[in-house]
Amino acid sequence: MDGIDSGGTDREDDVLDAYSRVVSGVAERLIPRVASLRMRGGRRGESSGSGVVLTSDGHLLTNAHVVGDGNAVSGTAEFEDGTTAQLQLIGSDPLSDLAVLRADRAIPDPPEYGDADQLRVGTLVVAVGNPLGLAGSVTAGVVSALGRSLPTRSGAASRIVEDVIQTDAALNPGNSGGALADGRGRVVGINTAVAGIGVGLAVPVNSTTRRIIYALLHDGRVRRAYLGLVSTPAPLRPQLSERFGQRTALRVVEVIGGSPASKAGLQPGDLVLAVDGKPLRDAQSLQRLMFADAIGRRTEITAIRNGALVDVVAVPAELDG
Repeated sequence: MDGIDSGGTDREDDVLDAYSRVVSGVAERLIPRVASLRMRGGRRGESSGSGVVLTSDGHLLTNAHVVGDGNAVSGTAEFEDGTTAQLQLIGSDPLSDLAVLRADRAIPDPPEYGDADQLRVGTLVVAVGNPLGLAGSVTAGVVSALGRSLPTRSGAASRIVEDVIQTDAALNPGNSGGALADGRGRVVGINTAVAGIGVGLAVPVNSTTRRIIYALLHDGRVRRAYLGLVSTPAPLRPQLSERFGQRTALRVVEVIGGSPASKAGLQPGDLVLAVDGKPLRDAQSLQRLMFADAIGRRTEITAIRNGALVDVVAVPAELDG
């Protein structure tokens, strides 16, 4: 009609078209590279989920909770093109909720993997899964929060999966172990859980998880160091914050009897500032340092006790289970 400007609607259509092109482009790249998994073995018997091609020689990446527990876990992977492969578990790490599987035949080439540390709140992401009966499931949304924590447990050991990605891209049943990708089709996370209506969580692909994946590929397990501390982040008083250049430290809540921390003389109430000179601002800062190379190595711990600076030396042991 005369006098009515339809330019706004045209622009909105252009934006929607661009959005659709991005999502469909990501789907086109990833759907062939995300398999439907059916796993057998362990205490749960059978389980299912999704898995993402990890390497060109037949490895797939999925969630540890998808493959279950036990060393005798095996299963099958089915791809969009009809390729079916038998799977064998290479390694599983419940404390990061990641697992690596190996196919017995040629499978599609892997997608490109990105760096979740480059994500920002509001970034477009696409969740791609291949749950049984819903082949090629694709949903889109945005990163709704970063830095979330996901408690995990393996036997008596517990850990916090750090920097978990929160998204409003809907996760369908069986999407666990599938890919969370950015707008360029790079895998930046492995979908792991539905945290509520409209809230999904993904384990990030970043420097820490790449280290875990490497260990699973080459050793079949992740060796971690153990200090024996239960701690919580605590703010530093302004004068201490200015002196040490950090706003928070880790307050020791409990020291496990007979642990390396106990033998080093750490006490409940201590404020741990740094390990080997690296500042600790949260529990994740300490977890990043507690990998295989720290086992049996003299480790300098800097803490504040009753307002005084204390330096102790601990020798981390290997975490069992």
